[in-house]
Amino acid sequence: MFSSSIFLVSLHSILRWLVLASLILAIFRAYRGFTKNTIFTKIDNSIRHWTATIAHAQLVVGMTLYIQNPVIKYFWANFKEMSQQLDVLFFGIIHIFLMLVAIILLTIGSAMAKRKANDKEKFRTMLLWFSLALFIISIAIPWPFSPLANRPYIRTF
Repeated sequence: MFSSSIFLVSLHSILRWLVLASLILAIFRAYRGFTKNTIFTKIDNSIRHWTATIAHAQLVVGMTLYIQNPVIKYFWANFKEMSQQLDVLFFGIIHIFLMLVAIILLTIGSAMAKRKANDKEKFRTMLLWFSLALFIISIAIPWPFSPLANRPYIRTF
């Protein structure tokens, strides 16, 4: 169990960068496509799809860590006492809630963009929903400089 947890923490840390990179790429392409009235290509659609897929993989790893984590189990068993500790409160509620909201927004945006009839609307939809998701994700990541809870940029084995 311990070695699988270390692996999952490292994987979650690495996937964070893939989520961020794919979201930034998708937002850049959506902005460019929307402002320049370009065609929504297969590449744009693949970026939309893979951004959502990578985010969902990150969610599965994150939920697995959340469910397995003994600190989270203790947090819920002793909520009143543990909610006074900001870093435990962050991982017990804030991080998981904001990340779930962000993944929901990203998923809605991806599904809506896929179904839009014209290219400009596809780009606009991606730009709006993916940007909202990125904003929330940026708040919910435990950056090394975060006052809520901080972790290194990459967690390794």
